[in-house]
Amino acid sequence: METLASLTHYINRTLDCDRFDDYGPNGLQVQGKSEIQTLISGVTASVAFLDAAIAAGADAVLVHHGYFWKGESPTITGMRHARISRLIKADVSLLAYHLPLDAHIELGNNAQLGKQLGLLVESQHTVSGIQNLLWQGRLSVPMSADAFVKHVSDTLGRNVISAGDSGRLIEKIAWCSGGAQRYIHEAAELGCDAFLSGEISEQTTHEARELGLLYLAAGHHATERYGVQALGAHLASQFAIDHRFINIDNPA
Repeated sequence: METLASLTHYINRTLDCDRFDDYGPNGLQVQGKSEIQTLISGVTASVAFLDAAIAAGADAVLVHHGYFWKGESPTITGMRHARISRLIKADVSLLAYHLPLDAHIELGNNAQLGKQLGLLVESQHTVSGIQNLLWQGRLSVPMSADAFVKHVSDTLGRNVISAGDSGRLIEKIAWCSGGAQRYIHEAAELGCDAFLSGEISEQTTHEARELGLLYLAAGHHATERYGVQALGAHLASQFAIDHRFINIDNPA
């Protein structure tokens, strides 16, 4: 069993949270019991996830998408009340890490996504003032665009949306998990054959065509499942706690 304070301090230091100017607070967002035996991780702290985590005996939950985002109403009403009241009634803590979990060089979403896809990592780049957010690498063996789309779809277990140059041979790839389609221009400037992220906007199709590369929208949720799992497993190896990941499917 581990204390909430020591676990929080370790994660904050490991992910170097202080260097990020994020869209919401990173770290402990809702305080529960002071000692942690069972840690349940997931992508988003939705009601469905919280109910499953509490039923599984969670003392604390660890997520990528928490609460209190900039620009939202600060009131605890409606949907937010339904979520937070569950945590408080069950005395369960909520730990949430956004950009720090995207950018971490080993445990982060991009590091783990590249690992899942078998990409050979070559470099990380600063975009929007955030270090290590855009990743660059290559396939060990080049493949056609259709074959690469199938590889990503099969690996992530979802139908990937693709746009742009479908006739291009794919070797050099850039990627950034989640809603990072706006970095397609940076990927093109790096000379990449393909850029992979989670979402696609209306203009992304035209950008991919005119920039001459292949764009893959592999799902915001699907591309951000792996960092929180890696972090949870790492914590279980460092502390006397049990960890389990619960996936709440999301087609977006």
